This record gives sequence, C-alpha cells and structure tokens, in this order.
Amino acid sequence: MISVAITGGEVVEDEQEFETNIESSDSHILLDDNGFPSFQLDPEHHVDQNDNASSSITNQQESESDSFASDFYRSGTDWSCLLLQHHHDDGDDDDDNGDVDTITVDSNRINGHNGKTQSERKMKQANLFQMWGLKKPHLSQPPLKKMKIGSEGTHFTKKTNVSANPNSRPRLCPFYKKIPGTPFTVDAFRYGHIEGCSAYFLTHFHYDHYGGLSKGWSHGPIYCTPITARLLAMCLSVNPLFICPLELNTEHVIKGVRVVLLEANHCPGAALINFRLPNGQCYLHTGDFRACKLMQTYPLLLNEQVNVLFLDTTYCNPKYKFPSKEDVLSYVVRTTQNCLKRQPKTLVVVGAYSIGKESVYLAISKALGVKIYANASRRRVLHSFGWPELSGVLCSHGKDTLLHVLPISSLRFETLKDYLKTYKDQYAAVLAFRPTGWTYSETIGNQLDLIKPSTKGNVTIFGVPYSEHSSFTELREFVQLLRPDKIIPTVNVGNATNRDKMHSYFREWLKG
Repeated sequence: MISVAITGGEVVEDEQEFETNIESSDSHILLDDNGFPSFQLDPEHHVDQNDNASSSITNQQESESDSFASDFYRSGTDWSCLLLQHHHDDGDDDDDNGDVDTITVDSNRINGHNGKTQSERKMKQANLFQMWGLKKPHLSQPPLKKMKIGSEGTHFTKKTNVSANPNSRPRLCPFYKKIPGTPFTVDAFRYGHIEGCSAYFLTHFHYDHYGGLSKGWSHGPIYCTPITARLLAMCLSVNPLFICPLELNTEHVIKGVRVVLLEANHCPGAALINFRLPNGQCYLHTGDFRACKLMQTYPLLLNEQVNVLFLDTTYCNPKYKFPSKEDVLSYVVRTTQNCLKRQPKTLVVVGAYSIGKESVYLAISKALGVKIYANASRRRVLHSFGWPELSGVLCSHGKDTLLHVLPISSLRFETLKDYLKTYKDQYAAVLAFRPTGWTYSETIGNQLDLIKPSTKGNVTIFGVPYSEHSSFTELREFVQLLRPDKIIPTVNVGNATNRDKMHSYFREWLKG
C-alpha cells in the first residue's frame, strides 16, 4: 500500500528567474547573484544566479514530539490516525513559554491505517500550524551589514538587534528533515545545532539546501559529494575539518548505517542518498534530481527495497512532460547554427545559475568549436568541478569568443542590449537561451521547432524547456521502478489540494 506524507509546506520552485541581491538570513552574509558570498567590488561582476536561491522556505517552528513523528511516517495522508489531544492547564491555551499547545498523541488509538472506528476519526481541514498544534510564529531577522573587502580578504558582519526578544526560541528542525532511526538530517543547516543530530547530509550546492552554512559552522560533520565539498570550502569558507566528502557509488558506514551516494542528474555534485539501517529499513532521499534511464541500471535501486522515498516533486503535474535533455540540446545547437548563418556577427548568450545548465553551453561550444566566456567568479566555480572537457574551453576575455554565459536573471532585453554595447565592434545582434523547465508549453510539447522566441530590435531570446528536475512521466517511471512502501513529497506540498493530487498520482502509479 502506498501512502504520502506532507513535509510542512516547504515549496520549492528553483528554476524561476528572480531579482538580484539575495541575502542569506541564516548564514548572516550578503550574497551575490550566485547565492555565494560576494567576492568582487564591481557589482557588474555579480552575475550568477543560484538555482534554488529564491525558493520559498518555510519559517515554521515544528513540534518535536518523537511519537508524533513516528506516527506521521506511518500515517500517509490518512491523518485520522493522528488524533491530537490538547492538554491545557488551568484553562490556559499556551504552554509555559506562551508559544504552543502541549500535544499528545493517543498511541492506543492508532493501529495501522485502518485500525480505527469511524467514530474515532475526526477529520478537519486546517493549515499546517493547526494540524501540528502550533501557533504561527512571528519571526524577525536581524539586518545585515554590507561586506567589507580589505587586504585580509572578505569579512561579513551582522548587526546586533539590541531590542531582540531575549525569550525568543531558535528555529526548530522539522522532523521530516530527519532520517528516522538515525542521528542524521538532510539539507537542514538553517536550524543551527539540532538536538540528537550527529551527522548533517547535504544533497547539493544550491542555496535552499545549504542555507545556514557559513565559515562559523561548528555543529557537526557535513557529508556530501567531493564537488559539493570543494564548493563549501571555496565559496562559503566552511571549516574543512567539518567537511566529509563521500565518493559516489561507494558504501560508507556512518554511525552503523550503510550510506551510498548516487548521481542525481541535477547539477554538478548533486546526489541521491540511500540510507540502509541495521534493522534493514531503507530510506532514499532524492534531494533534487532528474530521473533518467541510467538510474534504472543502478544495482542498489534494483536489488534493495526502498521503504520510504523522499521525492523531489517540483514538476509532479501531468502537464509537465518535458522532452529529453538530448533533444533540447540538439534544438539549441540547431537554432544557434541557423541564426549564425543568417547573421554571422551574432553574440550567443546562455543564461545559467551558479551551478547547473553547463550541458547547454558545452553543447554549443562543441558544435561550433568555440570557447566559453564566463566571468572570474563563475570560472572559479566551473574549474572546481575538475572536468577537463569544461575547464579546457573556458576563456577569460569576452572578445575571444562569441559564446558567453550570463546569470539567467540577466536575460532581459534592456540588459542584453547594454551588454552588446561592450562588444559593438564585433557583434551586431544577440541570441540568448533561457534553459528552464518553467518555459515548457503543453501546446508545443516535444515539437521544439514550434517554439517562438521573443525579439526586440537586435536581441532575440529563446525559452527552452531544459530542466534539471524530473518531469511527471519521469517521476512515474522512477516510482514504478522502486515501488516504495511510502512516498514523502518534498516540493509543492503547501496546501491540501496539491498533497491530495500527488497522493492520487502515487496510488495510480503503483496499482497492480
């Protein structure tokens, strides 16, 4: 039987374009367009855009009741087995801290999914705070002081809010970010020290996953892939003593738990994380991923039953049926070649996030036999991947090649027109590609040649459905391959309608 659990309203839409000057309220540093600490004085050089920096992250403080968490993982969407009893002393609705009600789960009334009488089931449509017996917190963030750059490097400081409430409580880690039966958490760095956690896992280097990490991190070891490990040290100055790189496709035993990281087909360094407990229970956390045929050959996924699947459901909607990455790359190359035939003096621009979308500009580079220009900040990141086929074609001067990489947020007509002025002696027009799943159109579907660009003067912008998240059909195939006992969607679960729809999809996929 398949069941689905909510994840506290964490809604992530990481392939959207957002404004610049994103600030980190968790690591208390000023970020550039990359979602990285700003390294340069010249604001024109802050050009990268973090894939997930603009994701909507909940600011909820969750109840940490162990019994509730365990019951939750068994309940799926049948919340009737999570009947809560609110105990109030002397008629007071609040606890000693005046913040939340005391919550008790009547474990004697919980017997699997169907062990309750109808009279005991009292379903109520409520928001997540109400469901978990919490009062909506009023959180305030201290203002950030701009960075100072001097001979000793870059320093970040935080202004102290002297009027802050001394009784304010730290943000509590939601239980759905914890791996049951282990002292592990996944992508849960914004909560500081987590009670009972002795190992912190990071699926990939995108802001809504690493948010909270900084030079001052000292709460415990961080387990991640080698590429992500290098980015943590290079971009966030995390103390290397706390960074524990784990090679892909290798079994590691951590705190008695077998842990294996698998390629996630998302961005460089992204990993699926498989946890196999001593009692045989298996939890698979996808982080962000794009399911593909290659994953159907992973021995670990083929040979071991997954009990709980934490699933990236960014595009868990039947309208999203993306063409394959390979088809989109072929279309981009073909469009570029045709445009250059019509106007040889064309500057080609690919919009990208801090990391991710590398395949798009690599495909153009290989097809045209040209180098790739990126600013110093991006080149530094790209070189850290250790990919010779990429490092070997990067160049440091924009006039040396017609292929440039800019932050996806820069793909606006006025911005590109101004950018073209820098190279007016070489180029007469701009051809730009915005590669993101959010540009997908049901009308066009896989017929990519029907895509109509936006043109204004000598600037043309193509939105192409190149996604690094799974499409609806790819999610279905992945779930049918694994056939997990339970699925916990991790994206777009902020309301009951979305949760119920996804639950119905999961049940349909696993029929038979």
